[in-house]
Amino acid sequence: MVIEKEWIVVPTNSVTVQELVEKVRLKVLQGEDYLDRPITTSDISRPALEFAGYFKHYPALRIQLLGITETSFAKDLTHEKMVKYMTKMCTPQTPCFVISTNLPIPAELKVAAKDAHIPILGTHLTSSQILSNMTSFLLGRLAPRKSLHGVQVDINGVGVLITGDSGVGKSETALELVRRGHRLVADDRVEVYARDEQTLIGSAPAILEHLMEIRGIGIIDVATLYGTGAVMPNDKIDLIVHLETWTPDAKFDRLGDRGDTQTIQGVIIPKVSIPVKIGRNLAIIIESAAMNYRAETMGYDATETFDRNLNKLIKANSARDTKKKEQK
Repeated sequence: MVIEKEWIVVPTNSVTVQELVEKVRLKVLQGEDYLDRPITTSDISRPALEFAGYFKHYPALRIQLLGITETSFAKDLTHEKMVKYMTKMCTPQTPCFVISTNLPIPAELKVAAKDAHIPILGTHLTSSQILSNMTSFLLGRLAPRKSLHGVQVDINGVGVLITGDSGVGKSETALELVRRGHRLVADDRVEVYARDEQTLIGSAPAILEHLMEIRGIGIIDVATLYGTGAVMPNDKIDLIVHLETWTPDAKFDRLGDRGDTQTIQGVIIPKVSIPVKIGRNLAIIIESAAMNYRAETMGYDATETFDRNLNKLIKANSARDTKKKEQK
């Protein structure tokens, strides 16, 4: 197992309420002039104790989501308590309020949010649905990112990160894979983040999107040359292929049974090392590695098949030798 090296840390992206509205398809019910408010955390709050007057640990930095449960409970409160609690919830740090299930905005919240310049958003989705949508978007935008030196391509649905020393042929190999119908995600620098404990997502920095550097040619735009179907904005990283310059004394896995992995952002990714030697078609080899990975995830292991065949051959030869001895 290989533990990740010290990669370049990419600053966390910022998200505005305006971006949230556009990406998650929310309606602006109030406060169109304040959609530039920043969102700094992917955690979302569903106020409960706040409606009972408990604000000691109020998560003011989070989006405040109100659904059927919250608004129903609020109806049983007096007007004075509602004014007091809603005013406390509208802090300078609170990015916005979201009302689910096309519910009406509580009158006290309208006034308090207007005074605090906090937008109120709405949706026809249930609280659970909009909570999932917002969390997924915010995790993707606000998760800590690291920049890796390498090339990422999608090979028939398998996300492959190609790594190796500078000049080993990563970009040229990726270009050949694009010519074979696969898709480029990022060249030279890959920004990665962990979507969860088992999923690593890679994308290209904005300045390098769709671009590749080919030695002797320079910068090329893959989307322009090969069409928009030849690129992807982001993709999962399922497999790492490390290209190593071949040397006579180097040892490489011949049976595929070492089970090498590399840990990046806490996510364990399978890894294969491929020797680079004149005359080897790296694109075809990497394509085969990706297809072999897919076969293994579907339960087929070529190494096990080889072992079974070898054991059958040994048994057959042993039986034949025994028979010859008996005949003598």
